[in-house]
Amino acid sequence: MTKVDHTGLPFMKMHGLGNDFVVLDARARKIDVTPALAQALGDRHKGVGFDQLAIMTNEADDLHLKFYNADGSVSGACGNATRCIARHVMQETGQSSLRLITERGVLTAEDAGDGLTSVNMGHPQFDWADIPLAHEMDTLSLPIDGTPVATGMGNPHCTFFVDDVDAVDLATFGAAHENHLLYPERTNVQVAQIIGDDHIRMRVWERGVGITLASGSSSCATAVAAARRGLTGRSVQIDLDGGTLHVDWRDDGVWMTGPTTHVFSGTLTSAFLAGLT
Repeated sequence: MTKVDHTGLPFMKMHGLGNDFVVLDARARKIDVTPALAQALGDRHKGVGFDQLAIMTNEADDLHLKFYNADGSVSGACGNATRCIARHVMQETGQSSLRLITERGVLTAEDAGDGLTSVNMGHPQFDWADIPLAHEMDTLSLPIDGTPVATGMGNPHCTFFVDDVDAVDLATFGAAHENHLLYPERTNVQVAQIIGDDHIRMRVWERGVGITLASGSSSCATAVAAARRGLTGRSVQIDLDGGTLHVDWRDDGVWMTGPTTHVFSGTLTSAFLAGLT
């Protein structure tokens, strides 16, 4: 069994529109992260609490990020955490842009001014095998009640367009569709409402987490789905429960822009960590 470092562990608590994260900086110190550590940290009563855990490492002078969900499972992408960490590193180094390596690939982040941070989340995936889905099908119109759209943004997504997002019992609806048989790796579930020209209201259920106040990759997937359906253009405002993001689907990928917050820094005690072995 991998042993956790018991000498106390620094961490940062951040959020993007209420989509919250614990960030561990392993650039100068090796940190052994296990699913048990992720689950314990993610417990909002007995740990710190988060939607995702992010681990920063340096490899060949590149900043690498790895993400875990609150249930201890690995997340391939986390747009808001990527923006939060990018803002932290840009303030730390004085850079106005940087590269970050994730399972999604090489992502570019930029200071967008006025305290906002942008990240290019890469090109969306439309092929059923890349998302992935269980078998070949039309990803623009899934054979599920409500005919949602399937999109890959490093994570699988299932976007339903509805008349009133607030009328949906998201706790029941999200849980039911996260584990749908068409999604062998589970899925993030979005309910989206077109409320004006290039303006979307969206709520989200994240796989391995549940209802979240915001989600960056879900926002990107919803913007792409709306554009593919011809409901909006490729540059949209998305209003989430936690605030507003702007998503711009460009030729070089899907750019997402919004605010970030570094709430506090702390240290996990040796006693807390010792209980994980």
